[in-house]
Amino acid sequence: MKINWDYIKMMVLLGLVVFLYAFSSARNAKREVSKPLVEFVGNKNLFITHEDVSKLLIQNQQNATNKSKEILDLNLLESTLNANPIIEFADVYVSVTGNLVAKVKQKMPIARVIDETSFYVDSNGGFMPLSKNYTERVPIVTGIVDKKDLGRIHEIATKIQKDEFLKKHVVQIQQNKDNTIDLKLRQCNFVVKIGSLEQLDKKINNLKAFYLKATKDKTLNNYSKVNLQFGSQVVCTKA
Repeated sequence: MKINWDYIKMMVLLGLVVFLYAFSSARNAKREVSKPLVEFVGNKNLFITHEDVSKLLIQNQQNATNKSKEILDLNLLESTLNANPIIEFADVYVSVTGNLVAKVKQKMPIARVIDETSFYVDSNGGFMPLSKNYTERVPIVTGIVDKKDLGRIHEIATKIQKDEFLKKHVVQIQQNKDNTIDLKLRQCNFVVKIGSLEQLDKKINNLKAFYLKATKDKTLNNYSKVNLQFGSQVVCTKA
């Protein structure tokens, strides 16, 4: 019987590849994990530090460093980071070189509520605690604010964040008992009465037109109130 040496060579080669893969996988799984590497995505202003994230990872994996990769609970580590109210999203994995890597995206604050327990409103309309590491310069929010009902504050703060004129001039958002909104502008004595947030774009355009004309006429300091609640009208009250 003629021996098919090509077939035998192929089977031996296949067996060798399977053995090397299994050996490599077993060795890789037992490789000890190094100290966590933390990478921040997006905002470079750190409300939570590299050290804070590393501590969360280590504490919640009972000293994750110097443990084999196969016993790490990466889902637990991700859940721990994602539960932090400063973090919007975290991705935790072990690299092929044995590094425990955490990619972290922080929440972005767009307004700061001044109350008994002050906090930020983030870009998604949620709660974000203040940070001891960094303070963001955003409009302050005063008046009647419910942490569980931040919809109106989020809407007007988002508008301010995205509009260059408002971002430059608005320093304070006031939410009144009837849920109407007032604004305070930088270096201006008057209150801007926005009222409800209906027709907000039209109201903001009216405010810009008024501000430019009053600046040109040098009459900005002549008013105590600028009321934008009446459709296309701008009703001003003299100081």
